[in-house]
Amino acid sequence: MSAHHDTDGHPGHERAGEAERAMARLLELDAEVLAPHLEALTGLIAQAMGPGAARILDLGSGPGAGSLALARRFPAAQVTAVDISPRLLHRLRWQAAAHGVADRVGTVEADLDGPWTGFTEKGTFDLIWAAAFMHHVSDPARAFARAFEHLRPGGLVAVSEMDFFPCFLPEDTGAGRPGLEARLHHATNTQPPHEWTGALERAGFVVEEHRPFEIRLNTAQAGPALNAYAQVCLAKLRSHATDVLEADDLAALDALLDEAQPQSIARRDDLSVRTTRTAWLARRP
Repeated sequence: MSAHHDTDGHPGHERAGEAERAMARLLELDAEVLAPHLEALTGLIAQAMGPGAARILDLGSGPGAGSLALARRFPAAQVTAVDISPRLLHRLRWQAAAHGVADRVGTVEADLDGPWTGFTEKGTFDLIWAAAFMHHVSDPARAFARAFEHLRPGGLVAVSEMDFFPCFLPEDTGAGRPGLEARLHHATNTQPPHEWTGALERAGFVVEEHRPFEIRLNTAQAGPALNAYAQVCLAKLRSHATDVLEADDLAALDALLDEAQPQSIARRDDLSVRTTRTAWLARRP
C-alpha cells in the first residue's frame, strides 16, 4: 500500500486531499453511528486481555476512531497510531486533544508495506489493532508475521473487517421500483468476504475468537448522524454503479441523493442500519 503525494498546489495533491477528507468523514460517521458495535468489540477485547494493556498499536489508524475507542477502554494504555496519511494523522491528533487523551495517543506516519520502523523500537506491544485495514496491504501474510514479531508473548491481535457497506433504506423508498438498495448491493458487492483465520494461524497466532456481528440499529439507536452516514455511503456506492444498474434505478438513486428532493436521504425519518462486521481475536503463544 502506497500513496503519491504531490507538492502543494498541484492537481494530484488537491485530489488526494479531497479523497482523504471524504474518507475521514466516512470513517468518523461510521464510528459515530456504529458506536454500540465499537463498544461491544472493544469490550470483547478487554475481556480477552484480562488485567489490561499498557502498549497498543493501531495499524492503518485513519482519523483514529479505533485509537480513541481503545484509549477510552484502556485508560492506562499508551496508543501508537500508524498511518500513511499525514492529513488523517493530523485529524487524529486534533480528535485526541478534543477528547482529552492527547498525552496517551501518539501518531507515526509510515507505509506499513515498508519497514516497520519509527514505532517498534521501544519494545513489543500488548495489543495490536487492525480495523478494516489488512485487506489494503500488499502482503497480508508478511504484515501478520510482523505483527506476531512485535507482539509480546500472550499479547493479542484484533482484526476487524466490514463485510460490505450497510443497508439503510426501506424496501419501498417512494422513488422508483421497490428493492432498489438490494439491487445496488447485488450489483456492486463483487468481492468475496475477507477471511483471516488461516493467515493468522500461519503467522503463529492462536485464534481465540472468530465472530460475526449482526448490527441492526433503528433511527433512535443510530443517532443524529444516521442521515449523513447513509448519504455518504450510498453516494460512494453510486459512484461504482453507473455501468451495473438499470437506468431507472440510477435515476431513482440520484433522486434519493438529491438533498432538494422531498424523498431525499437527508430528509428521511425511516432509515435504519443493517450490516455485518467480522472480528478475529488471536493470541501470540
